[in-house]
Amino acid sequence: MNYQITALIEREGDGYVSRCPELDVCSQGDSIEEARANLQEAVELFLECASPEEIEEVYHAARV
Repeated sequence: MNYQITALIEREGDGYVSRCPELDVCSQGDSIEEARANLQEAVELFLECASPEEIEEVYHAARV
């Protein structure tokens, strides 16, 4: 299944926090690029490790 997800990146202190609200996955980095790359890795790991049912549950809960 294909998912449309969002990457939100905000400055926090000396770095950046990145968040994917649809999958409830977060990361951080010293730059916007690093925060985005770290979030991409975190999302990929979540999708590899979570069961299809868990992914659907988290994704649909965020969209409600």
